[in-house]
Amino acid sequence: MSGELGKLRNIGAKTVAKLAGIGITSPAQLEELGAVEAYRRLRAQRPVNIAMLWALQGALLGLAWYDLPTDIKQALLEELDGHRDAKDR
Repeated sequence: MSGELGKLRNIGAKTVAKLAGIGITSPAQLEELGAVEAYRRLRAQRPVNIAMLWALQGALLGLAWYDLPTDIKQALLEELDGHRDAKDR
């Protein structure tokens, strides 16, 4: 299964291992959870930078993380901020 995850764009062996650490072992699990929630869970385990969020979303869309359009990045940040706001309530 993790071999399939490693075939996604932006997802190398280290990222596969990190994702397995939060219970994501297949592309379907990543898609179901979504990039923001996966990023949030990864960040709770260890420091990761925002490029990880771009990479996860890019993997779901079949895009290189650096080719992710600005409007998608902005939407991801807004969703991430929404998670933070809900947590603070």
